[in-house]
Formats: sequence, C-alpha cells, structure tokens
Amino acid sequence: MSRKEAAFNDIVRKVRKQLFGKGPERIKTYFVDNLAISILHGNLTPTEKFIARTPEGRDMVHAARTKMIQDVYAQHVPDGMEELAGSKLLYLFSDIKVEEDMAVSVFVFEKPIEL
Repeated sequence: MSRKEAAFNDIVRKVRKQLFGKGPERIKTYFVDNLAISILHGNLTPTEKFIARTPEGRDMVHAARTKMIQDVYAQHVPDGMEELAGSKLLYLFSDIKVEEDMAVSVFVFEKPIEL
C-alpha cells in the first residue's frame, strides 16, 4: 500500500468514526484515473448489528449508513482529502452490504489522482 493510499484510508476512517462512533476495521483503496475506490470491512457497531437481525432492521441500517455518508461529504469534504488527491471532489457514491458488513465508496474527483 502506498503512503497516499494509507493517508486516504486514514481520512475515510476518521470520518466514519466521528459519524458512527466506530470506524471500519479494514480499508483498501484503489486509485484509478480520477476515482478513489475504497472497500471497507467491519463497519457496523454492535447496536447496528443487533438492529440488522431483521429484514426491516437491515433496510434501516442500510438507508441510514448510505444517506448519512453522502450527506456528510456533500456538506463538507474532509480536511486534507482534496489536497491528497490533488483535485476537487465532485461526487461520492456509497453503498453497504449489511449482511456482509462490507461497504464500497467511490470518490469521483475532477482530475486524475496523482500517484
């Protein structure tokens, strides 16, 4: 893992920890052209795991996780992220597979990320 990937992972982890009280246990980020693709494992809090034991609970955790993440990034790009990428963040697409406790976030930047 490059220093840039590790630093990007640290930013993503910090945001999730502040937002949900727990950051992902593992993150792997790939830089491809103007995209940063982060795969996150071990995201859910014990409370979320409890709620997700029913189909309705899984839907609720999924909706909260995806909506909250997108809203946070829309309101404020995390400190250091655009500087690290060398480009302005345009969009964030995020989803979580609650049953697998695995999430994917695709960050779309204005210009290719300098490696």
